[in-house]
Amino acid sequence: MPPAAETMPNSQPAQPAAPPAETATSAMRAVSPSDSRGDFRSAFRHRAFVLFWCARIAAWLAMQMQVVAVGWQIYAMTGTAISLGLVGLLQFLPTLLLVLVSGHIVDTHDRRKILVAVLAVECAAIGALFALTASGALTPALIFAIVIVLGTAKSFEGPAMQALLSALVPPEDLPNAIAWNSSAMQSAMVAGPALGGLLYVAGPAVVYATSTVLLAVATLFVVLLKPRPVELPRRAVSLSTLLAGVSFIRNQPAILGAMSLDMVAVLLGGATALLPVYAHDVLLVGPWGLGLLRSAPAVGALLMALALARFGVRRNAGAWMLGAVAGYGVATIVFGLSTYPGLSFVALAILGAMDQVSVFVRQTLIQLSTPDQMRGRVGAVSSLFIGASNQLGEFESGVAATWLGAVPAVVAGGVGACAIAFVWAWRFPSLRRLDRLDRLTPLG
Repeated sequence: MPPAAETMPNSQPAQPAAPPAETATSAMRAVSPSDSRGDFRSAFRHRAFVLFWCARIAAWLAMQMQVVAVGWQIYAMTGTAISLGLVGLLQFLPTLLLVLVSGHIVDTHDRRKILVAVLAVECAAIGALFALTASGALTPALIFAIVIVLGTAKSFEGPAMQALLSALVPPEDLPNAIAWNSSAMQSAMVAGPALGGLLYVAGPAVVYATSTVLLAVATLFVVLLKPRPVELPRRAVSLSTLLAGVSFIRNQPAILGAMSLDMVAVLLGGATALLPVYAHDVLLVGPWGLGLLRSAPAVGALLMALALARFGVRRNAGAWMLGAVAGYGVATIVFGLSTYPGLSFVALAILGAMDQVSVFVRQTLIQLSTPDQMRGRVGAVSSLFIGASNQLGEFESGVAATWLGAVPAVVAGGVGACAIAFVWAWRFPSLRRLDRLDRLTPLG
């Protein structure tokens, strides 16, 4: 859907952007295999991407550390699984409420400055957790309030990061940058929970203090990077401009299928929200063990991200994604039934590897098919799908565990994820037949 007419140019340096009417197929074909440099580290030739990558690691490391501390604190304070679910729900609600606004703002303002602002807000929010914990004044209500602030910042961070990434490298290096961007996140998710669990032994205040410093460092890295100038015209706000991202995704069946498949599968199979319950009541491993369990999906995802950075998904992309979602469900079932920490860790690692395949296919489709002027709005919708699968999935898991118990809830979610893979293969034939990511060529 073409954006509304421009009324006033932004003050950013102008550079011709992709035509708003560009379709997914034409955008994909602009990057052919012959264009790719085929270099495992081609994205790191660009200083802006290096700074962005380092900021990504620092920010995600901080956020993963605080997730361990918040999860253990809230469960220790309340002793209920539903409180863990509420943390996820309160992070998701701002994304749901602000999805149209955040996308429009990202598409009409300097994306780097937006990212600097939201990282600064996150730094302040976790700094508040540190101060309240150190003073002994932290309560569940205050935790929930700060989680809402973090969720509001995240509703802008996701679209801004997705939109900014394409301005850091040329199109031929974008798939490599996507894979390495995922590796940064997964590296932080490996180290963050384990480090958070280790530091928690010294007290949650130590975790929050370390997270605050890391977010300050991430903010500095983003301040220093210089993305490629992109023309971001200011548009008159209308319903059509606000819904442009929704319309774009709705008219691309393969993208809609990939986004909704990942969302529903993770929504149903989200076992990570119940890891404090498993660590405390099932596996009996304590906060350090909780940190290791939270790291396990990222271990598998990191290894898979590195493999994808090297080899990519050359053919049968849709089949790979559908198979990965089914594998995600099987790994969730194994974790749900396991009473051995070692087996649980392996199952979670496989779960993370399967999810990374799905993430790579989805993000590559979105990044290569979206015109520059719509990246914020499309990214906002994508963030809503991600939030629904992760944060809302945490709430769903907490409710299901309250009704059914933790183990039946996780196993049922795994079965549901397997079933969804088969349903989506039938419901979205364009996704099932998706062959090459660079050209959206259907099989046969």
